[in-house]
Amino acid sequence: MIQRIQSIFLFLTAVAGGLMFAVPIASIETNAPESALFKDRVYELQDNPILMVMFGLVGLLALVSIFQFKNRSRQLTLNRILIILNLLGVALALFLFMQDSPNIPTDNISEGFGIFLPVLGFIFVFLANRFIKKDDNLVKSMDRLR
Repeated sequence: MIQRIQSIFLFLTAVAGGLMFAVPIASIETNAPESALFKDRVYELQDNPILMVMFGLVGLLALVSIFQFKNRSRQLTLNRILIILNLLGVALALFLFMQDSPNIPTDNISEGFGIFLPVLGFIFVFLANRFIKKDDNLVKSMDRLR
């Protein structure tokens, strides 16, 4: 059924992946002309096409995973891919940030809400996996009773 609790968690993961396109990851108060990420004073997902693809896939795969409720093993596999994409996206965003901002004083940089969204997405996928495994164990226990 689609109305299971893991579907809600997967939907929240998709929302977190989609919100990454709307909210900034970090911002800076002063102009940073030598910085490619902060030349418009905001570090957001649109600054790097690879990040856009990764978090776009996170949102899309979370929505696809919701409708795989009849095949729990495929749903778990998709969720593992979601976790990997989320972690790779965070690692790439941090790598780009650290590579691009060595000359910017850290007291000028303020984090945005976008820095917390991948963490929320990771937590939601983890909780969804937990409830999917719980459902799978329940179905297996019912099969033993027959």
